[in-house]
Amino acid sequence: MHRLRGGWQLRVGQTVPAGASIFPDSVCQACGACCVAYRVTLPRVELDSAPGGWVPAAMTEPYTATTACMREHPDLPGRCIALEGAVGVAVSCAIYPQRPSACSEFAPLTAFGCGDEACDEARRRHGLPPLGGL
Repeated sequence: MHRLRGGWQLRVGQTVPAGASIFPDSVCQACGACCVAYRVTLPRVELDSAPGGWVPAAMTEPYTATTACMREHPDLPGRCIALEGAVGVAVSCAIYPQRPSACSEFAPLTAFGCGDEACDEARRRHGLPPLGGL
């Protein structure tokens, strides 16, 4: 059994029911530091201009022959163009259902209030306390 922040417990193999949340507010929606600390690179097969792709190609730019990267906000260098809101306060992703797989796979335990090294480093860069692991 793993103890999670807020006193919640999760048994190994137990899943959270669909639509349920262990935390009343998403840790990520009050952060967004990763969307400013790291540039997202993705395979071009994920672009909506490719068969079966889903990421809006208009929000990316070429990187290599097989990859693209999310564009930066024109007025805020280093910030993903899809990030909306104030980092550390309240944020959202304008393309959340179509975000790159790198974004959906980043820091997978944040839904449980737990960060990893990359998440905690992004938070530190923006003056936010680390979430820490299980």
